[in-house]
Order: sequence, then C-alpha cells, then structure tokens
Amino acid sequence: MRGNPANPYAFRLHQSSMAVSSPISSSSPDTRPLTPTLLLGVLGVVFGDIGTSPLYALRASLLHFSADGLERWEILGILSLIFWSLVLVVTVKYVLLVLRADNRGEGGILALMALAQRVARSDRSRRFVMLSGIIGASLFFGDGVITPAISVLSAVEGLRIISPAFDGAVIPISLAVLVGLFLVQYRGTHSIGRIFGPVTALWFASLGILGLIEVIREPGVLVALSPHHAIAFCARYQVAAFVALGSVVLAVTGAEALYADMGHFGARPIRFAWLWFVLPSLTLNYLGQGALVLSDPHALENPFYLLAPDWLRLPMVVLATLATIIASQAMISGAFSIGRQCVQLGFLPRLVVLHTSETEEGQIYMPQINYALLAGVVILVLAFHNSDSLAAAYGIAVTGTFLCTSALAGMVLRRRFGWSVLAVVAMMVPLALLDAAFFISNVLKVPDGGWVPLVMGGVLMVMMLTWRRGRDLLFDRFRQDSLPLKSYIARLPQSRTIRVPGIAVFMTGQADYLPGALLHNLKHNKVLHERVLFVTVQNEDVPQAAERREVTEMAPGIHRIILHYGFQESPNIPRELEALRENGVDFDTMQASYFLGRETLVAAAVPKLPRWQQALFSVMSRNAVPATEFFRIPSDRVVELGVRVAI
Repeated sequence: MRGNPANPYAFRLHQSSMAVSSPISSSSPDTRPLTPTLLLGVLGVVFGDIGTSPLYALRASLLHFSADGLERWEILGILSLIFWSLVLVVTVKYVLLVLRADNRGEGGILALMALAQRVARSDRSRRFVMLSGIIGASLFFGDGVITPAISVLSAVEGLRIISPAFDGAVIPISLAVLVGLFLVQYRGTHSIGRIFGPVTALWFASLGILGLIEVIREPGVLVALSPHHAIAFCARYQVAAFVALGSVVLAVTGAEALYADMGHFGARPIRFAWLWFVLPSLTLNYLGQGALVLSDPHALENPFYLLAPDWLRLPMVVLATLATIIASQAMISGAFSIGRQCVQLGFLPRLVVLHTSETEEGQIYMPQINYALLAGVVILVLAFHNSDSLAAAYGIAVTGTFLCTSALAGMVLRRRFGWSVLAVVAMMVPLALLDAAFFISNVLKVPDGGWVPLVMGGVLMVMMLTWRRGRDLLFDRFRQDSLPLKSYIARLPQSRTIRVPGIAVFMTGQADYLPGALLHNLKHNKVLHERVLFVTVQNEDVPQAAERREVTEMAPGIHRIILHYGFQESPNIPRELEALRENGVDFDTMQASYFLGRETLVAAAVPKLPRWQQALFSVMSRNAVPATEFFRIPSDRVVELGVRVAI
C-alpha cells in the first residue's frame, strides 16, 4: 500500500486563530501603475476564455429561431440579451462587486469559500459554505474539459468557410492542436507566456475593428444596446426566450476567470482592461455579427468568420486558433491551481505537484489532472464532432459556478464588509436570480449533452465529500487511540527509555497528541533518539501563511514544530527544518530519520461509512502520492511503521 494521504500523521486542514486574526486585504486599492506590460499580461491570462465566445455564442443563440427565417426584431433581441448579460453578469457582478471579496488579494471559488467560512456563524452555515465551494470547484473541472474542446473546434471550423475541402480535416486538426497543448504542459507556460498578451491584444483589436466596420455599414443595429429589445424579445417568446438564455450565457463564459486570476494582477488592472478595451471589443464584434446577419441571413452559417473579407479569413483562422489555445491554457492552468487548492484544503488526496519555474510559486504542473483533462477533451471532440453540438453541453457548469459565487459573495459582503441586509438584497438577489435563470435554462439542455459536465461534476463532488468525511473519521479515531503529548513528555524522565544518537522527525497531523509512529517505534525498537522533532503541517484557509514556523521546546532535546502553509503553497519539510537554526534548533539533515505511519484501512465493527464509500475512500488512499514525495522528504531517510485503522 502506498503512502496513505488520509493518514493523520501527515497533514490536516486547520483554521487556527492565527489565520482568523491575520489581516485580510479587502478594499485597499492596487497601487501598481497600469503599465502596458501589466495590461498585456491581464489580457493574455484573464480574458482568453471570454474573448473566444464570439466564435460561437451569437450563432448558437440565433439557431434556436432560424427554422422559419430570422426577423429583424429577433436578431436585435438576441443581441440585446447578449449585451446586457455582459453588463450585468460580468461588469456589475464580477468587476464591480465580486472583485471586492478577495482573500488576501486572491480570488476564485475556493478562496471565496475559505473567506466565507471565517464569517460563518454556525455549523449549518459552515456546512453550506463548504458544500458551495465543493460544488463550484467540481463544476469548474467540468468546465475545464469543455472549454478547450469547444474553443479549438470553433476556431478550426473556420476552415470550412475558406473551402469545403477542409471539412474532413477539422476534427483531426483540432485533436492535433489539443493533444499537443496538453503534452507540452510539463514544460510550463513561462516561455510561451510572453506571447499570450500581444496575441490576445491583437485578437481583441481584430474583434473590435471587424465588428465596427459592419456596424458602420448597418448602424441601425446599435438600437440593440437598449434593454427594450431584450425585454420585448422575452415578452414575445416567453418560454422560448427562456430556452435561448441557455445559449446567450455562452457570451459570458469565462467571467469566473476575472475573479480567479485576481491574485496574479490585482483588481484594478482587470477592471481597467475590461471596461476600456475588452467590453468595447466584444460589444462591437457581437453587433457587427448581428448587422451582418441583418443584411445577409445566409451569413448565419458562420457570422464570425464571414465578417472578415476573403483574403483575411485564413489569417483569422490562425489567429483564432492561437486565441483558443491561450484560452485553453488559462483554463488548464486554472485547473492545476484549483487542484492544488483542493489538496491543501483537504478535499482531495495528495497529487503530484511539479514546479515548472524556479521563481514563480504558482507555475505548477499536475500530471494526473493534465491527463484526465486530455482524456475528457478527446472523448468530447470525438463524441460531439462540432461546436454547435458541444454548445448544448456548455453552460451548465459555468452557470452552476455563478450561483455558488453569488451565494458566497453575498455572505462575505454582508458579514465581512458590513454591508446592510438591504444593500446585499438589492445588489445580489437580482444578480442571483439572473444566474438562476441562466442555470435553469441550461438544465433544459441536459438531454442534448448538458449531462456531461453534471456527471463529471457529480463524480468529483462525491469524491471530495467522501475524502473529507473519511479524513475526519481518521482524525477522530486517531484522537481516541492516542496519548496527549504533554502527558507523555511529563512521564518521560521516569520511563528510563534508552536515548540513542541522532535526530528523529515524527510526522503527525495532531500537534497535541503522540504520533502512532513513535509508539510503534518504542514498542519494537525500545529506544528514543537524543533529539526528537514532532512536525505537524497545518494548511490554513488563506493563500499564503503569514507565519511559517511555530517552535515549542517540550523537553530538553524534544521540540514540537508546526509548519503553516496556505492553500496556494506547496510544503517542503526538509527545507523548513534546515531553517530551524533561525529558531535556535540545531538540525543536521544527514543525522535525521523521518518516521511516518502507514495505515491499512479496515471496516470497523460498526462502520461509519457506507460500504461503497469505504471502498472509494480506500481506492483514493491507495492511489495518492506518498507522503515522502508530497512533502519532498528524502526517501532514503524514511522509516514507515504500519498500523491497521478501523473506520
């Protein structure tokens, strides 16, 4: 059995008083100057996903009403719905409101969950917060599979506009691009990241210019900016308009990235880039596509590429493919980040985390997640064949995350930032109702492919809940079977235990209890080292821990070490132990032996988990990364002592 990540001797999630009392960056302005380099970085990382939506969003929305031909008011109504979705969901909700709710400058559904847990006032509220975070994270992974597939497919499909001869090449080319993208992930994004910003800037400039040219030719399309057309469209079609919302929401996919990537750049440059460049470019392009369809209904075949003149279409296919690769890369990197946060917060077993940059902590590669996403993407491309079919599967994961974010943000704005109940209700409830409308409209697409992200998200949610419950039971059992550390230390002088030279490092998940590995070592070897370190890794509900080490001398030669890590940090035990010299503790790596417990899980006489959940928990435990690898402990200095644990 491999190193058991469930073992309570390894690590645990801990919401300590230190984490609660640490200052939280909330509304303090980002004082960094808005340089071109910073803004290009924002464009390349933050807006890649939402920037590729014009490839398919308007066409997918209009197709609902194209059977009997499209009328002018229908096109204007859809355009108005798309524009006001961008305004309400992205601008008002995320840019103006949610970006305020940062966790020490970091954003994302799990960072928001951790922040909301601090202000939750009851166990019921904390359970709701945790469940919302788990659901949002699970749906994010479902979105992470669909986004690369639909984005790259929609870009490569532009070849069909150039020549029907390319029809059979769309899927092979798309698969080649996607497989190549995932296979180079191990090299990191630092080297290619430099071109992300300029390419994305060129992409948005192209969107705006092509759209503006068509708007000038058909200026009447500008009336779609009035909400009157959206309201009239919904009043006229009612249920059918509600169904159309499931495609309209495609225009705002990627909005969550604005919040998730806030820690890289800060809220101010994201707001600036959105309001002054990205939103105008997207608006002009959607209006331009609408104007083209108004003047030529046959342009509905692919209004995005038909905006460009013949000579520019092949370069636009190349540029669009680059833009979708960038959007996919941002989603893949986000999946790695969310995956590490899930591990650190105790929702998933230990996974391999490889650092691809010597200077950037956030540059990581997680091979298990990478290849799981690749398998899912390939299956989707082969199963759905084109972006129109995939559009039916897209949206439900995004809108589910929208709902979770709205619920958690409302709680944080009320209890953390002191907003009045009236202010929270007035601002967040209408936005949450809009999110709910988008979500329910996408639920109607479940038979046509919407089940895909639901199944993926559901499986992940069950795994996360099972892992969290199993770990809690292990910790409870450990506390029942262990001795208090202080009691053992007090009796040690009278025990006549033989002390031998060297340093023993005992990893334990419970800082106040004696680790089982020490008891088994005494039982079998009947000796104790001259110097003993009890090391506990505590994962805080903040991005980076404000204080790394807590050192307490329990007795001569015996110290308790508590190492604090945020959910965006990766532990390195030997490095931190070598730094103990700063705390007056002499540590020699060559004299140290690490003692870890290796648990074999068995069913208790009265099991506290259903049989299927026990089996799932055991499988996840056996396939987790060994503690030695996760904590970067030299494998040749590790002693593992086995024990059977009944839960």
